[in-house]
Amino acid sequence: MKNELNSKKATVIGGGSFGTAIANILAENGFQVCQWMRNQQTILDMNTLHENKKYLPGVALHDAIEATDDLKYAIADSAVLFYAIPSQSFREIVEKTKGLVAEDQILISTTKGIEPQGFNLMSDVLRQVFPTNPVGVISGPNLAKEIANRQLAASVIASKNKRVRDFIQQSLSCSFFRIYVNADMYGVELGGALKNIYAIITGMAAALGYGENTKAMLITRSLAEMSRFAVSQGANPMTFLGLAGVGDLVATCVSPLSRNYRVGYAVGKGENLEQAIESLGEVAEGINT
Repeated sequence: MKNELNSKKATVIGGGSFGTAIANILAENGFQVCQWMRNQQTILDMNTLHENKKYLPGVALHDAIEATDDLKYAIADSAVLFYAIPSQSFREIVEKTKGLVAEDQILISTTKGIEPQGFNLMSDVLRQVFPTNPVGVISGPNLAKEIANRQLAASVIASKNKRVRDFIQQSLSCSFFRIYVNADMYGVELGGALKNIYAIITGMAAALGYGENTKAMLITRSLAEMSRFAVSQGANPMTFLGLAGVGDLVATCVSPLSRNYRVGYAVGKGENLEQAIESLGEVAEGINT
């Protein structure tokens, strides 16, 4: 792997709230950031107003972020690519970047989901398409709007490659966002995917008027279930006592900022699933998971 610090360009694939929040931190940390997206209005807003009005309205973005719909341009000469796209379109977009990615570029998934066909996590997709590239995942209690508004938060970079862990930790750490490292990439990623299911359930419970005892029961038993399942698949049980396990589970299951919680809440209030998804306007990964 080359010395990544020789390149101060970073690429974010995806124009959603979390990808934009990550792009902003990278820009503030000295990177020239190229953020790829398809929505032409969002590209215009970000390049002229420095604001993602669709997903992070009111948040001022660093002027070192350049939005584009040109994948080749976005990826060229970048030290690291952050794939921040929904799981149902993850493979499609990753395949589009094939032939554009150099074998020494670091590939990071921020997507907390499982591929609809089969049981592939997003890192599995990256490794299938790019078998020689260094790969990692970011996961934790990371509600994008809170991070974008500079509220204190922490996350985990997980990779089997120590240089990837160290580089991402250095690239994303700042005064309000702390990055921890973990070699258990499978456990970290699986925790992020599974907790979305339980967030839908706790949202439904809240809508039905159940109290704190019920929420505590659901969260605690959810943690036990997801931990047992993940360990049976080879994950480290200690991973689920950290940010990528119980931390992410709690944040997602109690906050109205959580998309999965909001979908569950809407269903609990009587909306059918299709109505709940439409009114959300964003992707709730727990539905597909």
